[in-house]
Amino acid sequence: MSVLEQEVPGVVMTPDNIRTRKLPPAVNLGVAVAALVVAAALVLGLGIGNWVLVIVLGAAFYLGGLFFAAGRVEGVRAARNRTMKSLIYAACVLAVLPLASVVWTLVSKGASRLDGDFFGTSMNNISARDPMGGAYHAIIGTLEQVGIAALMAVPLGVLGAIYLVEYGKGRFAATVRFFVDVMTGIPSIVAGLFILSFWVLIVSPYFNDGRPQFSGFAAALALAVLMLPTIVRSTEEMLRLVPGPLREGSYALGVPQWKTILKVVLPTALPGIVTGVMLSIARAAGETAPVMLVAGGAAAINFDPFAGNQQSLALFVYQQAGDASKYAPARAWTAALTLVVLVLALTIAAKLLARRNKLSR
Repeated sequence: MSVLEQEVPGVVMTPDNIRTRKLPPAVNLGVAVAALVVAAALVLGLGIGNWVLVIVLGAAFYLGGLFFAAGRVEGVRAARNRTMKSLIYAACVLAVLPLASVVWTLVSKGASRLDGDFFGTSMNNISARDPMGGAYHAIIGTLEQVGIAALMAVPLGVLGAIYLVEYGKGRFAATVRFFVDVMTGIPSIVAGLFILSFWVLIVSPYFNDGRPQFSGFAAALALAVLMLPTIVRSTEEMLRLVPGPLREGSYALGVPQWKTILKVVLPTALPGIVTGVMLSIARAAGETAPVMLVAGGAAAINFDPFAGNQQSLALFVYQQAGDASKYAPARAWTAALTLVVLVLALTIAAKLLARRNKLSR
């Protein structure tokens, strides 16, 4: 009998594992159950923690027991591989748990005001004792502000990235790249203060009889400042991933550089560019400080982004969360859920559009 065919104590040899010597799933499950039982006995028996410590200690016991059992059956190399694989799965679960917790909290607490009144009315003339009132004005403000910001930031960001990758050389391109990196880390309130000092206090009086004026457009300018570096950096990285032979083949056919960029480079990098754009839009939609500084917020509906105070969903959540009314927290949770769903819907639509354009070519 060969070494691979030798019997292993405690393991039933079958035609499926007589030569491969794989650890049976029942043994894996038994190790997990035993690890949790021992962890629960230690933690709860000694009174040193709760179920969280039981899970953490049980996971550590499970990894140790799995390595021992797999080493006896499969060998040391296979035991290390199985242990590392378990660590990877555990890291994946730990990464998903916060996201699942956030989604569950938003859905459970935000579902209470998912009604027509919330999406069809504003907070105008709503007192602290009034259970009604909605976020219609905030939804309109968010769509207008983020939409205008995207119209300004996306073309500038994509064109700037094209310059850095395809044309930019020397000190000027390095300077542009440096300032883009610096802008990536600026706090949002700094962008709001910049637009406040420049647009609201200096430029807007020329259009408002000499008086400074808050507006949704000013908020869009601040959001565009925040979106621009993210779009430039993500688009630059996606353009650098386009294989060089694609460009060389286009040049060999006599296609000019601008047309190669338009017809070859950009379509190839489009899915990654769309991802970067949606990340920047998600950040802009969740900003509160710039909107508060330059748009002011409002309780009534304002469809004109160029005149008068305007609300946004992020600012609405902030204001309702700090309101003393007992009905305000429900509005805040529902508005937060609406904001997440809105960004998710825009992301899915953009992804589907980019995929459809790619398949149509």
